[in-house]
Parts: sequence; C-alpha cells; structure tokens
Amino acid sequence: MMHSKFICCKLYISESLNAMAIDAIDCAARSDLQVAVLSKFEDCLYNRVRYTLVSYIVNDSSTGEVIYSPIRKVLFAMMEAAFSAINLNLHSGAHPRMGVNDDLSFHPLGQSTMEDAVSLAKQVASDTGNDFRVPVLLYAAAHPAGKSVGAIRRELGYYRPNYMGSQWSGSMLPDVLPISPDEGPNNVSSERGATTVGATPFLENYNVPILSKDVAVVRRITRSVSGRGGGLPSVQALALSMVIAQRLHACWIRIMSVPIKFRQWWSRLQQTKDLMLRRGTSR
Repeated sequence: MMHSKFICCKLYISESLNAMAIDAIDCAARSDLQVAVLSKFEDCLYNRVRYTLVSYIVNDSSTGEVIYSPIRKVLFAMMEAAFSAINLNLHSGAHPRMGVNDDLSFHPLGQSTMEDAVSLAKQVASDTGNDFRVPVLLYAAAHPAGKSVGAIRRELGYYRPNYMGSQWSGSMLPDVLPISPDEGPNNVSSERGATTVGATPFLENYNVPILSKDVAVVRRITRSVSGRGGGLPSVQALALSMVIAQRLHACWIRIMSVPIKFRQWWSRLQQTKDLMLRRGTSR
C-alpha cells in the first residue's frame, strides 16, 4: 500500500554518556521497519541525544483524525526504554532540560497538514502522561492558544542553570508544577521530570561555536539573532557555556524556518563574527 502522508518527530532524551541506556533506546527506535530513523545526534557535553524519526499516518475517512501511525508505538517504546534506564536525579550536562524524555516535536511532511501533526502530538502526549505518569505540556499548534515552548520553559525556570553556574544537574522542577499540565499529573517525579510535546513546521537546530570567554557578549549576539530579541522572527537562540580547554563558549542557534530564512540567518551570523572581532573578544 502506498502512503502519501508522513510525519516527522524529533525526540530529545536527556542522556548520551550511558552506553547501555542509549543501546536500549536505539533498539526501540529500530523495532519497526515502517519507521525510519533519519538521524541520531549525540552531544557528550550536553549529555543529550536527539532522534529524528519519520513514518506514515492513516486518517479516518470521515473525521480526518489520525487513527494510526507506526511512529506512535515506536516513540512509546523509546520513552519506556529511556525511563527504565535513566534517572534524572543522576543526570548533569551543559544543556537545560526538565525531563528524561525532555521534548517531542511533530512536523508535517509531504501532503500531511499541521492538523495531522497536532492530532498525533496529542495522542503521544496522552500516552506519555497517562501511561508513564509524567506531566506533559503542549506547545505551538498543539496548544489551545499556540503557546510557544520557550514561554512554557521560561515559566518553569528551564533556562536557569542550577549547578556550577552554567550546568544543569539533577531534578530542577518543584514537586508540584506551578502551571497545569495538559496531560498527566501535577506532581513531578524527580527521577522522570516532565515532558513538552508540540507541533510546528519542520525545524532544524545548529550548534554555533564562538571562541570567547566573554559570556555577556555571546548573550548579546544571541539576542540579536533571535526573534524574541528583535532579530529574525523565525529564530530561537540560546547561549550555553561550553568549557573546552578553558576557552570555548558555544552559542546554540535554533532555526525554525530554514527554507526562507537561512540566508538572512547566515548573514546575521557573519555580522556577529565581525562584531566580536571589532570588540576584541574572539580569542
């Protein structure tokens, strides 16, 4: 049977150093040949891994709702493997996170619509909240008011490091969430944390290293690039301190709309490089 509607999901898991945990998650990711693992990106400094999966969807002929996709079962198996092997209390890294299965973002491909992505995102959110007893917060098109993942994370203190000034370690959420989850309990397990699930147009992430010890300058550059800081409306950016040989600080640039904004983004990035050279902060 030929399928014309496909969905992409990016699953971000808070682990990359535990080989046994990653092996178990890999096994779950490849458990169904109808689900393609397009990429897997591990970062040992972030202690985080991202899987990019794609599979087909089947809609109800009368309601249009997504009634089946092999990706749903595979995602469940991957999250189950992660929860079984990872304890957030023991996790630390240079990237913010609030859960073992930190984030799932769904993206329509081909003839799929955003409504398809929302439908599947909500189904997976229900699976996560009800079966794993984890608070789940919806964002973007999956949220009733279109609330962004950044806004949710800021409310929960996601971007505030709690260890050594620039690291995240252990559970960082209160025992009871200050905002109501869309699925699952209000209570937070310190071992599992919470999960965000959203639906957006396809996005890509870039790690852009900036050789500088001046964190303030790196943060100004980050703001100038991001839509929230008055830069490109399709870009979210986050400055992270990455200590490599005592000198590297990395600026993480998240590109939300690559096809139409990439040239503008690249031009802005070159401008920031020139700015650092003029200020004498590039070492």
